[in-house]
Amino acid sequence: MSNITRAYYLPQRQRNLLNKVLITGIGLFILLIFLAPLGYMVTTGIKSDSQISDPDAPKFWPHSPATFEYEGAALPLYQVPLPDGTERELAALKKTRAMTQFIDPANPGAAPIEWEGNWRQLEPAYEADPQWDNFMTAWEELNFPRLFRNSLIIAGIGTFGAVTSSLFVAYGFSRFDFRGKNVLFLVLIGTIILPVQATLIPTYILYARIGWTNTFLPLIVPHFFANAYNVFLLRQYFMQIPREMDEAAEIDGASPLQTLFRVILPQSIPALTAVCLFHFFFAWNDFFTPLVYLVSRPELWPLSVGLQRFNALYGQQPNLIQAGALITLVLPVVVFFLAQQIFMQGVVFTGVEK
Repeated sequence: MSNITRAYYLPQRQRNLLNKVLITGIGLFILLIFLAPLGYMVTTGIKSDSQISDPDAPKFWPHSPATFEYEGAALPLYQVPLPDGTERELAALKKTRAMTQFIDPANPGAAPIEWEGNWRQLEPAYEADPQWDNFMTAWEELNFPRLFRNSLIIAGIGTFGAVTSSLFVAYGFSRFDFRGKNVLFLVLIGTIILPVQATLIPTYILYARIGWTNTFLPLIVPHFFANAYNVFLLRQYFMQIPREMDEAAEIDGASPLQTLFRVILPQSIPALTAVCLFHFFFAWNDFFTPLVYLVSRPELWPLSVGLQRFNALYGQQPNLIQAGALITLVLPVVVFFLAQQIFMQGVVFTGVEK
């Protein structure tokens, strides 16, 4: 390689490296901004009331004023400047405006050190002191096992019903031709923009007359009649599966249901995963519907309603509120990360390819 070629490729490599560093830096910066609220939740959730109200305490991690046990008393520690120009952590034994006596924690048996000056000018020493008990307090006050069980019943059974029913509807729209098919599909998609509040009163009257209020039924049964959003995603995915595979299965004697279960479904795992997660998270976080139908049955409340009541009771203690919110986030976050790769494939295939 000639010197001219080397002179060309060396700057090019440097530019490529610089571009990678810049792109990585920008990505990390955006990620940091995105995760900042979660970081605030974590740091606030493990603080005590006194740590939150202390303006001098470090902000990024819970700290409490450091103390030293001396003759059965907890003496506060301060950063004390000494005459030799050094600064040491000393325990205040006797404090006055003009002079303060300090004990050296490294040598408590020595004579007290007298320091002239106002002790209020000294900076207190802090030590890391996360309050992990906040999570146990929130767990007990929320009655988390009961709320978790209710949310899991509502979200789990509702997801099964929504995905199963949407699967058959999407299969019909993607694989069968019948009169008025496009019109029916447009009507179905149009229901996406229909707000829940528009149908709340008539549906509530219906459920009240058949005795479904104060039960899980209004939160579960309607999902067994398909969902326009789920149908749209599954239909988009089914349409990209070649019809030649259906014809080959039909030649081999497969019925439409056998074609669905043996040909379509094995190739639709990413789309089914995406639809399952979408509906599961929606049902898990739904607050309005359970509040309407279960308002007088606290024992049936899901986490969304129970957490709102917990927030109202402990509105003056943001540390407990954040601890309770973090507990409720555990399962959705774990589920998402376990199925992240398949979920993203389903989103791309159903929302971009078609």
